[in-house]
Amino acid sequence: MLRIAISIEADEAALTLHGRLAGPWAAELERCWKEICLGAPRRIRVELEAVTFIDASGKTLLRKIHEQGGTLVCSGCMTRAIVDEIVA
Repeated sequence: MLRIAISIEADEAALTLHGRLAGPWAAELERCWKEICLGAPRRIRVELEAVTFIDASGKTLLRKIHEQGGTLVCSGCMTRAIVDEIVA
């Protein structure tokens, strides 16, 4: 399961993820990402500190978000290794 908390300010939006970024949950994050991108132009931050697992579809989506200008924020060994691989 994945919980997505959305916080929108005038110049920045944040998607805070809690749980597993896998399978259908990656599709739900993509839907949220696209919805926020359609709004007013702003920086978008994806916070991964509370993510417990990321599968291949989640990694692919995070790479896409990064390529489209999203900022990936993480802590912990697993998420840091995945984000480092994506942004390298």
